[in-house]
Amino acid sequence: MSPYIHFTQEQKDRAAATDLESFLQSRGEKLLPSGRDKRLAGDHSVTIRGNHWYDHSARQGGNAISYVQRFCHLGYADAVSLLLCGGHASVKPEKEPPKEFTPPAANGTMRHVFAYLVQHRRIHREVVSFFAHAHLLYEDAAHHNCVFVGLDAQGVMRHAHLRGTGSRGKPFRQTVEGSDARYSFHYAGGSSSLYVFESPVDLLSYITLHPDNWQTQNYVACCGTAFAPVEQMLRTYPQIDRVYLCLDNDEAGHKAAQRMEEYLQAEGIASMRLVPVHKDWNDDLTQLGGTI
Repeated sequence: MSPYIHFTQEQKDRAAATDLESFLQSRGEKLLPSGRDKRLAGDHSVTIRGNHWYDHSARQGGNAISYVQRFCHLGYADAVSLLLCGGHASVKPEKEPPKEFTPPAANGTMRHVFAYLVQHRRIHREVVSFFAHAHLLYEDAAHHNCVFVGLDAQGVMRHAHLRGTGSRGKPFRQTVEGSDARYSFHYAGGSSSLYVFESPVDLLSYITLHPDNWQTQNYVACCGTAFAPVEQMLRTYPQIDRVYLCLDNDEAGHKAAQRMEEYLQAEGIASMRLVPVHKDWNDDLTQLGGTI
């Protein structure tokens, strides 16, 4: 099947809402009860509920389309077609009370944030200052974490991702409960290109490494490998016709980039993979040494 087949938004939504239990049973898959979920008999780490799946071992999940892509080894267009042709009942996701989004209170200074990002992560001070003055970055009062802010089109804060400022051990990372994943940390400069990263620190590192006219470009950090922030940027800024996938240079990053490329190709949007030399763009930056 051609990867360039075009689906309407209604078709994509209908495929994504396919009842996975019905779909899997029709294919002879055995499911085991697991509380409110069902668990794959062949892989107990994967649970199913309605049109959603979650791999507890890999800590990844998604809707029916991403399930077929991952476990049936199909591209985006073939996955959507399979679900649409299957005739399975669509389900509405179970409605749970929405989590209240309460961003952490801001600290009076940003001393810890600047020290961590500039001295430890080697990000240029002017880049950090720009995002701070744009109210897209601040320091939380309780724990002095970096708070990377995501705003919607009206400038309302809808997402907050925390990054610890300690320089030893594995850094603390957490997205504030109730955040809307579509509006993760991003910047829109108005160009026709979009640069996609896994983490805010990598986004700032890439700008530090490639500072020429950076304020005219568009950037988004997915705070992971979810596609929702990329899709939202494409909807909000329809002039974007080329996407640079700057995900990590590891297995998870390569797989996520492939999934995104397939989606973008199906939508007729050009994409290109930009791969850091080391694991990620901050590793590339810190390996240079000195001050950028």
